[in-house]
Amino acid sequence: MLILLNISYKIDGNEKRNNDSQNSNKSKVGNLVIPTMQYAESGLRVEHLRYLKYHKMKKSIILLTVLLICTTYGISQVAINTDGSAPDPSAMLDIKSTTKGLLLPRMTNAQIQTIASPANGLLVFSTDDNKVYCFNLGDNEWKGIDYGTGTITPFVCGTSTVNDSDGNTYSTVLIGTQCWLAENLNIGTRIDGNNSQTNNGIIEKYCYNDEDANCITYGGLYQWDEMMQFTTTEGSQGICPSGWHIPTDNEWKQLEITLGMSQSEADNTGWRGTNEGGKLKETGTTHWNTPNTGATNESGLTALPGGSVFIGFGGLGELNSWGSSSGTSPTYKWYRYLSYDSEQVYRASYSKNVGRSVRCLIQL
Repeated sequence: MLILLNISYKIDGNEKRNNDSQNSNKSKVGNLVIPTMQYAESGLRVEHLRYLKYHKMKKSIILLTVLLICTTYGISQVAINTDGSAPDPSAMLDIKSTTKGLLLPRMTNAQIQTIASPANGLLVFSTDDNKVYCFNLGDNEWKGIDYGTGTITPFVCGTSTVNDSDGNTYSTVLIGTQCWLAENLNIGTRIDGNNSQTNNGIIEKYCYNDEDANCITYGGLYQWDEMMQFTTTEGSQGICPSGWHIPTDNEWKQLEITLGMSQSEADNTGWRGTNEGGKLKETGTTHWNTPNTGATNESGLTALPGGSVFIGFGGLGELNSWGSSSGTSPTYKWYRYLSYDSEQVYRASYSKNVGRSVRCLIQL
């Protein structure tokens, strides 16, 4: 770890320096001479910057401290990351992130033209024409970098869609700070409901009454282990698309609170809240049985009554049951339940062997 501390003092508008005559080793930062002590350790040069003292100060002191902390390896290689990994041996600067990019200096074309003696290969971004330019010393001019034909469209929750590994496409919906799939997941190979889903490297699903058409309409049904892809970590990706995950019990609570439920209500079990379930359900009776109480789909989540499977199928048209990645024991897991005759949301912990619908989300 290398820490560089630069300090400049201004007193009465004049820059001061330490005249410590007892130390002959001095480093210079701007016009400030700083006494230093040097020693070697494991082949690395380390500088210790001592505190500077002034005995008399006539007016207020303006102190500007710039503290730059970098993780360094070898003599001059630098890695910037959050995992503590070393830079690639071929790189002087190795930046690693899965959530942020590298931002080049941004300026107008006129400002680019006034850069004095630009180095060969210098990069800047023009705010006039939204291009990256590289200085070519041989031609003595800035060259616009050709973007080519490849494009990546930014993800906008509520507008963008998401594909799973089977090529199925799902709409998305933004609810508070949570981005949810607006449809039940339908990924995997169908197996009959009288068989257990197993850890065999194949994503397996149930379709209500063993009919493929029901998976197309309502999505697949998944036992907890299959949904989690046989991990037990809360918030795991499970069978969700890349970058998405199985909601935790607390994330379901966050959704319910966003829709109007209180924290104390969300923490309860059984039927909770007032009309939050109605805000989640698809309107009408095309899929829900009459009367589909309180259904407004105000949330846009469009819950469908896909039923469940546990020692046989049941509940098509009557209930929606969503799993979570949280549990109260190794065999009992939290789930949510919506009914055709209620506008509330039911919360309970039950056997992980029940096949339920799955929604995925990302936290924004």
